[in-house]
Amino acid sequence: MSDAAANTDQIAYWNDAAGKTWAEFRDALDRQVGPLGARVIEVLAPAAGERVLDIGCGCGQTTLELAKRVGPSGAVLGVDISQPMLAVARARAAGVAQASFLEADAQTHPFEAGAYDAIHSRFGVMFFQDPVAAFANLRRALKPGGRLGFLCWRAPAENPIMVLPMLAAAPHLPPPVPPIPGAPGPFAFADADRVRGILAGAGFQDISLEPQDMAAGGNSLEAALDLALRVGPLGAQLRERPEARAAVIADVRAALASHLEDGRVFLPSATWIVSARTG
Repeated sequence: MSDAAANTDQIAYWNDAAGKTWAEFRDALDRQVGPLGARVIEVLAPAAGERVLDIGCGCGQTTLELAKRVGPSGAVLGVDISQPMLAVARARAAGVAQASFLEADAQTHPFEAGAYDAIHSRFGVMFFQDPVAAFANLRRALKPGGRLGFLCWRAPAENPIMVLPMLAAAPHLPPPVPPIPGAPGPFAFADADRVRGILAGAGFQDISLEPQDMAAGGNSLEAALDLALRVGPLGAQLRERPEARAAVIADVRAALASHLEDGRVFLPSATWIVSARTG
């Protein structure tokens, strides 16, 4: 695959409605997924003075957290393909000299070879058209002994936080098209053996996958409902079938309400905390 052809569908997707919606809902999304990524940063253990790449940095929450860890003597480069989210990230990072951002496709961008101590990602590496090529490109950016740490989703059936709204809405909508196994998307790295094979094929060593199971959410019922109806495939379905909207909203609200704790919605999540090193 030529560099020009790599990830064109994802670039278009994250620069259109998806990227704009994620930018709009940044605070609710940060509240929902932020705690899930805390363990990855602990495993990666960025230290003062280090240089770190943050792949799929989105609206910049993780880049800013990494910037705190490396301090003024270090540097963190947040990389994403979404202009709308990078605009938010740059505004959030104003005044943080060690945090900068780059609009680029991490699968093909010519990063400075051997320049980085560590690479981090929270849900940002499951969308590569050629994941082996992408991780090989990222490995070249790491120093000898450099560390990789990222968070990815396990199987949909283990993740009500991701699938409950669609399941609740299903009686009112046509059946979804089954995803192609391994195709770029949120659950592309659900299979642990596939992840190990990709990373080994890209030249990484000491590969580890640690399962993490925890409640995710933290938003009010109405905020969680708004998020469910706007972020992801359900919103697109409702735009095409406005006649189903009232019934879908009622059923999704009821499903989310059954998971209220002290006025906040929390749903089970299942992720992999993946770590590896260069040779």
